[in-house]
Amino acid sequence: MYRIMLADDEGIVTNSLSFVLNKNFQGQFDIETVKSGRGAIETAEHFRPDIIFMDIQMPGINGIEAMKEIRTFLPNAIFIVLTAYDKFDYAKESINLGVLEYLNKPFNQKSIIGVVEQAINVLDERRAKRSQDLENKEKLETVIPIIENGFISSVLFHETYDEELDNYKNLLGLGVQNGFMLAVIFGENQKDGHMTNVVGTSVKAQTKFYSKVREIIKSIFPDAIVGNIISNKIPVFIGKDAIKTDYDERNEIIEQARAAVREMRSVTDISYRIGIGGIKRLRDCSESYDEALKALYASEASVAHVDDLPITASYEESYPADLEKAIFDKLADGDADQCLIQAGLFYDWMAEKYSDDIMSIKLKALEFVLRAESDMYKNGGYIYTFESRKDYLPEIMASDDVATIKNWYLEKIRLAASQMTTGGRDHTHYQIKKALELIESNYHKDISLDEISETLNISPYYFSKLFKENQGEGFIEYLTRKRIDKAKLMLTDPEKSIKEIGIACGYSDPNYFSRIFKKSTGMTPSEYKEKL
Repeated sequence: MYRIMLADDEGIVTNSLSFVLNKNFQGQFDIETVKSGRGAIETAEHFRPDIIFMDIQMPGINGIEAMKEIRTFLPNAIFIVLTAYDKFDYAKESINLGVLEYLNKPFNQKSIIGVVEQAINVLDERRAKRSQDLENKEKLETVIPIIENGFISSVLFHETYDEELDNYKNLLGLGVQNGFMLAVIFGENQKDGHMTNVVGTSVKAQTKFYSKVREIIKSIFPDAIVGNIISNKIPVFIGKDAIKTDYDERNEIIEQARAAVREMRSVTDISYRIGIGGIKRLRDCSESYDEALKALYASEASVAHVDDLPITASYEESYPADLEKAIFDKLADGDADQCLIQAGLFYDWMAEKYSDDIMSIKLKALEFVLRAESDMYKNGGYIYTFESRKDYLPEIMASDDVATIKNWYLEKIRLAASQMTTGGRDHTHYQIKKALELIESNYHKDISLDEISETLNISPYYFSKLFKENQGEGFIEYLTRKRIDKAKLMLTDPEKSIKEIGIACGYSDPNYFSRIFKKSTGMTPSEYKEKL
């Protein structure tokens, strides 16, 4: 059913239009007729027509003015303009209101039917699009929480590659590189910075009120990305362009969090607290979440901001904490060039400000080198050896020359940064090298893949995969080839029997040795020996 309004001061026109519409579109229209511009406006306000036939020349408010007014509250109404022949050009030139068609009086039945069918097609397309949009929105409302939780998980637990994190950002329309975390925790009551009855309220939250809590958080923090419940906690990410919040902004965030706590409690009748972490870059927002939790555990307030509490490192005013952070951020990225640049800038700051305190410069340089290497060992996959750094202290203490110390410091930092992305390969190389040494030493024994794996302290499945990827053949194939190669060498010795050679190569059964040898060479050991 469509609503159509006929606006013309001539009754014969509205009667004729009504007749044509009822005859050719039986049952499809609810029709209202008016005889003035004012009447058109007033009727349109309550009737809300889909299609409006509008005469240009009417008493009082003319058709053009009436259309302008109606368009303010019915932006999608379809206008069909009726005009006398001598006013036709005037009507077309004067109206920029999205008119579908202009009909010149007197009009015929065919033209009326054609333009109405055209209008119906437009309305049907709009309705179909609107229906599709609503369906898509409904689907999106179902999917968005899943995407948001995936984003939160990737930020907190580093579950995805950077490109997958970018995919989450694109899906969520997130254009920022920094942000901070809220830790929303709940329970029956608060005791010593913790909540009571965690299990009971968590079950209740999952089954009854999580969606309502999520809605409240988003109403107060419109840009919030809300994760799923983890025990009695809900992690929330809020993106920021800046890397710091000023005093007023911090207070505003705290007040928003307090409002959220009050509203969530009134709706669900359990207690809430919200911890607020500092702004970090995206990949470091797990640190912000940890700060939010620490802020809650260090306070008994319903809302606690990390910057209000003495739970993070503080520096003297001139200390370049941003440079220190940049060094280890770039180190974590494996960006050796930028890491080196930031490390150099930090050293230059030390050398300029504390030129008369060479011992403090040495200690800070050693501290950064050891910290960088510690990160490399933990995250880069390198094998740590206890005595690998025994020369560091004598080396750095041997000179009081600022330039010499700087060169030592930068070289160590450069190595640590460059090895952050190659450590996995180094570790693999070490494991394979160790495996080959074990095979070389024990090929004459009844050794197995399981025994080698246990010695290397890695699973048989992973060792088998690793070995084949690096050697181009499986463990059994390699061991067999190694044994047969050794047997070939021994067969050149006329003093050794085939049985002795088989045992020396790890085959206690002479018949089995003969079968394996022939399978590998195409000849039995005896045939091979005769050809020598």
